[in-house]
Amino acid sequence: MDIQRKEELFEQAKQWILEAGSHIRDHIDAPRSIETKSNPNDLVTEMDQQTEQFFADKIRANYPDHLLLGEEGFGDSLEDLKGTIWIVDPIDGTMNFVHQKRNFAISIGIYEDGVGEIGLIYNVMEDVLYSVKRGQGVFKNEKQLPEHNDSRPLKESILTLNTTWLIPENPHVEHDSIQELVKTIRSTRSYGSAALELAFVAEGIVDGYLTMTLMPWDYAAGAIMVQEVGGTVTRADKGELDLLNSTTVLACRSNIYDEIIDDYVQLKTKESDR
Repeated sequence: MDIQRKEELFEQAKQWILEAGSHIRDHIDAPRSIETKSNPNDLVTEMDQQTEQFFADKIRANYPDHLLLGEEGFGDSLEDLKGTIWIVDPIDGTMNFVHQKRNFAISIGIYEDGVGEIGLIYNVMEDVLYSVKRGQGVFKNEKQLPEHNDSRPLKESILTLNTTWLIPENPHVEHDSIQELVKTIRSTRSYGSAALELAFVAEGIVDGYLTMTLMPWDYAAGAIMVQEVGGTVTRADKGELDLLNSTTVLACRSNIYDEIIDDYVQLKTKESDR
């Protein structure tokens, strides 16, 4: 993607994400219509749907040759990653949005022929925008984040992961190996928004993020950011991320990447079998 076109897309996406965030803040205390999707804890609200429709309408009106991959049903049906694709999560952290009215984000990743070119993650209630243009650094509002150059060992690291992976009944990973990982590292955190957690990895305030199930709209923007500052982002079996399906994800400082996967991640099923 040439520099001028990238700059144009970035500025347009930034304008839209800030506009959508302002609308959410203005209506944060409005009565909510809450439904469930795949399970009782998988929530969706009318605000998720309205926000995705807002982006769908804007993209199709201004860039009719672009495609949209979204969570709430307003996107296109994609079989490959050809062309320019906007990967949008209108509210990442819907449970936080419903219960806490904070700790949620809007996430936009713009990919061209499968390559992440632009990423924006907007922490709506904090009014903090993380942004990246590939090859031009990652920014938190107007301040550029430093590249990762820390050689801090795993035992002194903080990882974000869901406690679901620590219980025997989880179908994805051997729980005892994850328990050993938790015993080894300094501490864990869980913020309830994958997009924000990936932004925090890029910022360097946590050292890694590990999950066994994640959809492309949850990580599309954050993956670009972590890679841009020198981190590593792959599936938990070291394979490439699948932007069209649910996948495992490990995003972390590069010096702890191999140790986490080789010593502590034992998947119960092959990624290709899911």
